[in-house]
Amino acid sequence: IYDVKLEDGSLVAKSSVDGVEFALYDGHFCPAIEKSVYTMRKGETASLRVNPRYAFGSHGRSAQNGLSAVPPNAAITITLTLVAYKLYEIVTDDHLVIKKITRCGEGFEKPNSGTTTQIRYIAKLSDGKIFEKKGYDGEDPFEFKVDEEQVIEGLDLAVSTMKRGEVAFIIINHEYGFGEIETNAQLGVVPARSTLYYEVEILGFTKVTESWDMEPDEKLEYAAKRKEEGNAYFKAGKYQRAALRYVMATKYVEFDSTFSNEQKKLGKFFKVSCGLNNVVCKLKLKEFSEAAKLCSKVLEVEPSNVKALFRRSQAYLEIFQLDQAEIDLKKALDIDPNNGELLRLFQRLKNLQSYYDNKETKTYAKIISKLKI
Repeated sequence: IYDVKLEDGSLVAKSSVDGVEFALYDGHFCPAIEKSVYTMRKGETASLRVNPRYAFGSHGRSAQNGLSAVPPNAAITITLTLVAYKLYEIVTDDHLVIKKITRCGEGFEKPNSGTTTQIRYIAKLSDGKIFEKKGYDGEDPFEFKVDEEQVIEGLDLAVSTMKRGEVAFIIINHEYGFGEIETNAQLGVVPARSTLYYEVEILGFTKVTESWDMEPDEKLEYAAKRKEEGNAYFKAGKYQRAALRYVMATKYVEFDSTFSNEQKKLGKFFKVSCGLNNVVCKLKLKEFSEAAKLCSKVLEVEPSNVKALFRRSQAYLEIFQLDQAEIDLKKALDIDPNNGELLRLFQRLKNLQSYYDNKETKTYAKIISKLKI
């Protein structure tokens, strides 16, 4: 519930007595309301003085419903009461999968990759038509493994954020649903580009055994399996999923104090090979800073690894850290002076350095000429 006034007390806007419901990621009325609600408790009332930047800026706001207009660059005051809230969670950074929690879950654990999860759900189209229903009317819960492409991506991602016993309403854009094609589902047809609405309850899950509960041979076997899965996803162009598999493989051989000498050698192989494969995924995804960090981890294990030096220099070039790229390339060329990939990348580095040196020289010359005038 709110009312908004100019500094002279003129009323600009007023919500209904029941208040107004809106999603924080959509905002409401002016930026100040969204930013303030984030900090408030249920039932709290706040008085705000809002500068133009978080009100209506240089454009102001025309008079509406017979109330006062907001002149350009005018401050406003807001009396704001948070009556109630529903828990929303942005599942994907692009806001195309959104979850509204309708019943909170228990504890802190959530399903991780490979977790066997039991849920029940009702899936609807925007007109309310049910196209799929699982785990109801005496039917066993629907069981699937998280992050194994056994359900649509949006549902997969949303379930991975849920706790035991949690109930949520999930809105899934077609990009994370059935995409551009018409699909025959259990109870009806899903038209192309449909936004989907899922009511999901997570009944339970059995997480993948953690590394500390495995024997050394089991850890190595697990790492080998995840590496193989990562390679398959990489070949299919699914770099995000591949990267996750490589991370999991290295995680299970990270601590090798209980390994025999032979097992340590194999563990080192997985650390290096999966680390380098993950770097390629990050380069494909244009996550260059992350790629450079992963190379550094590999170089902690093998300081003279030419591939790690080469790929880190690639990443450095993309984020214009030319000096660091040069150090890596020179070290790699000392180890392998006839490597064609290294030589070509080194030439690219020299071209970039020459370009920026030239640019700086011209800029400096312009400054000097202006000073002489």
